Amino acid sequence: MTTLGVIGGTGWLGGALLRPALAKGFVAAADLILSSRSGKTAGFEGWPDIRFVTDNQALAAQSDIVILSVRPEDIDTLELDLSGKLVISVMARVPAEALLARFKSERVIRAMPNACAEQGLSFTPWLSTPGVTAADAAFADGFFACSGKTTKLSAESELDYFTALTGSGPAFIAAFADVMIRDAIANGVAPDVADTAVRQLFLGSGAWMADASETTADTVRVFTEYGGTTAAGLTAMLSADIAGPISKGLAAARDKAAKG
Repeated sequence: MTTLGVIGGTGWLGGALLRPALAKGFVAAADLILSSRSGKTAGFEGWPDIRFVTDNQALAAQSDIVILSVRPEDIDTLELDLSGKLVISVMARVPAEALLARFKSERVIRAMPNACAEQGLSFTPWLSTPGVTAADAAFADGFFACSGKTTKLSAESELDYFTALTGSGPAFIAAFADVMIRDAIANGVAPDVADTAVRQLFLGSGAWMADASETTADTVRVFTEYGGTTAAGLTAMLSADIAGPISKGLAAARDKAAKG
């Protein structure tokens, strides 16, 4: 029996990752320990066999695998010896070298899921240190696959970029949607109708792109060449250099991830 301990497991990201894994049977409730300084257990009522602790030391002592799901700013509060254990971090901005040194484990995996994990729609890139075994890698990939698609990376610089591209990405999409909602309201659309319309637009567009055989560039080209209202809008956006602000935003998030 392999025991999984999750520090910060009752937080929003920990819960978003764990509930799909529990629902799909990848993780057994009886093999799971969650730490919560507040003692809260909300969100896991359907799995009464989960053990909850308020002491991270107690969690570490009972776990074979430890997932760190806390804010990067809180890492200094974790004084743990995780020697001999697989350590999986979903924290941004804390490099593998720092995790190896702080927790005294030679088996560290860094991963960057996003806010779509609970819906099974996250894209989770991950990388491993040389000490990680094939069984360790298989567990991590299987665990994150419960929440969407995964890919293994070979360099930490790639993970920094994906922290921006897909880790931060849902918030970037929300910013684009917010601009559209506010523009609709400014043009006389009722706020609740504008909100519903744009949410449905992004939901449908995401599903459509996921199943489309052509590339996104091909889609833009086809609609632009067709003429009409969509072409007029696309042409105006491209002429206003829509790519520039997006690239700047990705670069800023990547740099923040790399600098810590």
